[in-house]
Amino acid sequence: MDYFPVFLKLKGQACLVVGAGEIAARKIELLARAGAKITVIAREISPTVLSLQAAHNLTLLQQAFSPVDLGEFRLVVSATDNADTNCLVAKTAEEQNIPVNVVDNPELCSFIFPAIIDRSPIIAAVSSGGAAPVLARLLRAKIETVIPPAYGRLAGLADRFRDKVKQHIEQPAQRRIFWENILQGSVAELIFSGKDQEAERQLEQTLLKQKQDTNLGEVYLIGAGPGAPDLLTFRALRLMQQADVIVYDRLVSPEILDLARRDAEKIYVGKERQCHALPQESINTLLADLAKAGKRVVRLKGGDPFIFGRGGEEIETLMQQGINFQVVPGITAASGCATYAGIPLTHRDHAQSCTFVTGHLKDNSINLNWTQLAAPNQTIVIYMGLVGLGKICQSLIAHGSPKDLPVAIVQQGTTSNQRVITGTLETLPDKIANQNIKPPTLIIIGTVVTLHDKLSWFQAGQAD
Repeated sequence: MDYFPVFLKLKGQACLVVGAGEIAARKIELLARAGAKITVIAREISPTVLSLQAAHNLTLLQQAFSPVDLGEFRLVVSATDNADTNCLVAKTAEEQNIPVNVVDNPELCSFIFPAIIDRSPIIAAVSSGGAAPVLARLLRAKIETVIPPAYGRLAGLADRFRDKVKQHIEQPAQRRIFWENILQGSVAELIFSGKDQEAERQLEQTLLKQKQDTNLGEVYLIGAGPGAPDLLTFRALRLMQQADVIVYDRLVSPEILDLARRDAEKIYVGKERQCHALPQESINTLLADLAKAGKRVVRLKGGDPFIFGRGGEEIETLMQQGINFQVVPGITAASGCATYAGIPLTHRDHAQSCTFVTGHLKDNSINLNWTQLAAPNQTIVIYMGLVGLGKICQSLIAHGSPKDLPVAIVQQGTTSNQRVITGTLETLPDKIANQNIKPPTLIIIGTVVTLHDKLSWFQAGQAD
């Protein structure tokens, strides 16, 4: 993060703009919208800036900039076409610890102007840190289309009821839930349709009916998908933004965790081979205890919670204790990693069925139905099979699979670290021996693997 985003209160504050051309005029208008008291210093004052003088009560000083002019200004903008003047303004402001922006010169700036979406009192801002201002404006345009102007009126309604809601609902967690329901429900829809008075009446009625219920806990079992954050479902993202606590696994990427509510408590319960941060039974109990304490808990799992995710075990405990829960499916690793590797799991010419298996059982053994797995015209997808790959390949060969049956191992599929290494049952174990493969990995076995070279489309990592 090259710039820390903040919102400054400039209403009634003295701000200086050095320069009085067309670019300076745009900065003057932005500062004026924030209520700033603006002084302009320039050798020449353009007609555009002159036309703004009366509307914004500008103080115009037609003179060259001097360091003594900086005075007690809260903020300074230099918008001249003179490099020496811009450097002098920046140097003087830095010496006096005054925030300064030099237009189109990020190296001289201590702050930059973002692209602004104004739905006052809701303000959103987009910045590229000066690297790509056109891109920032394009992103602003996209955001403009999904934030109707009515959001400003909705924020105003919330502001008018803020103290009343605080008096009626004492617990902060309950207040947050109340406001989330209001701002995403029928009251918000009334505002969006222009029925502001009706929205206010409905909010008042909802508040009067609100009970001081302290047992509002719930658990959301969410599949985080195979790794790429943009493969999350909309529902998963919405619930992550509401959660008080995030209980997450080893396979959940930092990028996905960053999408959770900023102030949510995060508890790591990841498991690695022979190294569990918390035993499964303790995780089950933890989820139940957090919910009974009134928390909204996200149980975030890599892939899908019901495919080798032990989600069934966790909701059994929740059901036994009468705790409300939801399950949000995720893209399982088999689908996500195979797709990003360009390996269809089924294909008319190669495989008419697909089988998912785990590479180790509860006691860390590998005791699978090898005869069934060795049958032709199918795809086998093996989760958690990296350590046992050699034994898996040997067992399939021993039960009738051809030695040259194609195999692929996908490392950290769908992410920027994805690698795809292909071989056969006979060659792949030796081929990856010195490759420093890092989990999570997925093994795909079957003639569909031969399509990888032809259909590979995702080139984020190294592919062999």
